[in-house]
Amino acid sequence: MDGKVALVTGGSRGIGAAIALALAQEGADVAITYVHGEEAAREVVAKIEATGRRGVTLRADAADPAAAVGAVERTVAALGRLDVLVNNVGIGALGPLADFSAETVDQVMDVNVRSVFLTSQAAAVRLGHGGRIITIGSCMAQRVPGPGGTLYAMSKAALTGLTKALARELGGRGITANIVHPGPIDTDMNPAAGPYAQPQAAMTALGRFGTSGEVAAMVRYLASEEASYVTGTELSVDGGHAA
Repeated sequence: MDGKVALVTGGSRGIGAAIALALAQEGADVAITYVHGEEAAREVVAKIEATGRRGVTLRADAADPAAAVGAVERTVAALGRLDVLVNNVGIGALGPLADFSAETVDQVMDVNVRSVFLTSQAAAVRLGHGGRIITIGSCMAQRVPGPGGTLYAMSKAALTGLTKALARELGGRGITANIVHPGPIDTDMNPAAGPYAQPQAAMTALGRFGTSGEVAAMVRYLASEEASYVTGTELSVDGGHAA
């Protein structure tokens, strides 16, 4: 990926940070967005720069339509072009169906769906032949193992439809679009040693949590030249959660 530029939304921690670093290790300059945790974002950029690549932090609230679109233009302004968009930003919302307010529904859909659409729309204008749009979904878009997941599963399932439509819309320009569904992943938001970890691990075929690096490896492949004939697909990195 030497000379290419990637934008990873929500790249200051967890899966997003691992993806940003993996792409930098492949030779890409990488911009990351964050809304909270500027120090963490700067630490990720320091690791990117340690690989010899350029890194940029962009504060952008995905719930703000202008910020979602602006992240693309700010990436191009800072790094000169855009070759890979990774839609990683997202928020969780689990609970009884009756407890979700209209405001909560709007918040989750604004961040998890609208921002992905708008950022992809803006990126499509900038991406050239060989461009990549890679979206991070969720294992709950394929299998909801228990109650409480209505809102989150809906928001992530919507991204599958968007991805397939993007593949058709942009395929004639040599741009691919794919979605990666992580299973239970060991992050600070959902630690493998946390109080809810055991039942999550038990739902997988492998009986364990995955790592951010394992998800990043799939994204790295999809961003590569080797994946130029892969588009419109759902790829699971879920330890067999959907098996």
